[in-house]
Amino acid sequence: MDKSIFIRADELAVELDVSKALAYKMINQWNEELKAKGYTTVGGRVSRQYYYEKIYGAEKEKADARV
Repeated sequence: MDKSIFIRADELAVELDVSKALAYKMINQWNEELKAKGYTTVGGRVSRQYYYEKIYGAEKEKADARV
């Protein structure tokens, strides 16, 4: 099955190696940011695209650190 357009807290916790509680806090914060921009949000999950945008800089930093 293809990945959903949303990422849930349990998947986020695994991908980022953080607790579920922290994953929920991150999702809530990102959803508040999206609401402020006028987007519709779904509780307990966030747009996968927005998630990638939020962590992209961290991924780039990791790659730069390995060089």
